[in-house]
Amino acid sequence: MTRRIHVRTPSFVFVVCLLAAAAGWAAWPQSQPAPPRSEFARLVVELSESGGHFDTDNLVSNERSYLHVMPQLEESGVTGGVYIGVGPEQNFSYIARIRPSVAFIVDIRRDNLLLHLLFKALFASSRSRMEYLCLLTGRPVPEDLARWRNASIEKLIASIDGAKPSGTPALTRRLQDAIRRFGVPVSAEEFATIDRFHAAFVDAGLSLQFRSFGRPPRSYYPNYRELLLETDRTGRKLSYLASENDFQFVRSLEARDRVIPVVGDLSGTHAVAAIGRWMNQRNERLSAFYVSNVENYLFRDGSFRRYMENLNRLPHTDRSVLIRSIFGGYSLPESVPGYYSTSVIQDFDELLTDFSAGKYRSYFDLLRR
Repeated sequence: MTRRIHVRTPSFVFVVCLLAAAAGWAAWPQSQPAPPRSEFARLVVELSESGGHFDTDNLVSNERSYLHVMPQLEESGVTGGVYIGVGPEQNFSYIARIRPSVAFIVDIRRDNLLLHLLFKALFASSRSRMEYLCLLTGRPVPEDLARWRNASIEKLIASIDGAKPSGTPALTRRLQDAIRRFGVPVSAEEFATIDRFHAAFVDAGLSLQFRSFGRPPRSYYPNYRELLLETDRTGRKLSYLASENDFQFVRSLEARDRVIPVVGDLSGTHAVAAIGRWMNQRNERLSAFYVSNVENYLFRDGSFRRYMENLNRLPHTDRSVLIRSIFGGYSLPESVPGYYSTSVIQDFDELLTDFSAGKYRSYFDLLRR
């Protein structure tokens, strides 16, 4: 992730969200009845706050090191519970490894919510990871899907790379219909944004890269193909699309409406605190919180303390962890030669305790923990 622009969230944000939702329902095309309000749609609206701006589409991760934390997650017994993360589909690989009961994807940009509605529609339309990749990239779906079930990720990628995009109008309508059935208010302009996101995957295929507005891609940004082929520190390919079983777990969680995208600032007044209340009401506990490199920007705009206050509101256990990514060429014990990003894990209790003790006065203090 790159530059983040913070937008203050007023105390009346919940009312604003509800009014925005009502406006969305009122704007629903008259020729089509509005779908019934689902529990999924209710949570998306009620947990969200007003959004902010981020200067990138952020359709795929720029964190090539994202799988390096997998062995430590396993060794620490991080499993089940509630997963919270930011950003795009990198979250699915963490979800596949942790196997939470529910996942919340919290991001300051409403565009990220729209992107996850697209992913949810693709999961709903796909029987297997091969079909998912075909629909995501607009490639023809092979008739013999069954024989692809146990295929390696390399074979899936070779098939996608060797195919040309087919016409997508019918697929676009199919995905839009699926999104409408989810019940989340989406305007015509937002459907156009979703279509633009999908078109980016179709046009670039697996060569799609993280893109910032007004700046060319950096040489160290991986493309989507490279992210799918990445390994953990032991050489295992652990993208959620590298294994049919992992894909099917994420697909089942999506089908049960247990992957919930939320618009929210991690230091805001509503979203994270509301998720904490939801967890307390159901006696749920945090397993992992993936924050990317958002903490860097929270220090910059003076909102890191509010973020920590929000983390304190999340019920957790002695196995709960925070996953962060670090950019900038820092030499850390977890850094791997050849990788511009470093992915690390911190014990959640350690983070809270050390902050209370005044140990984190700057982002560099956090890195030197």
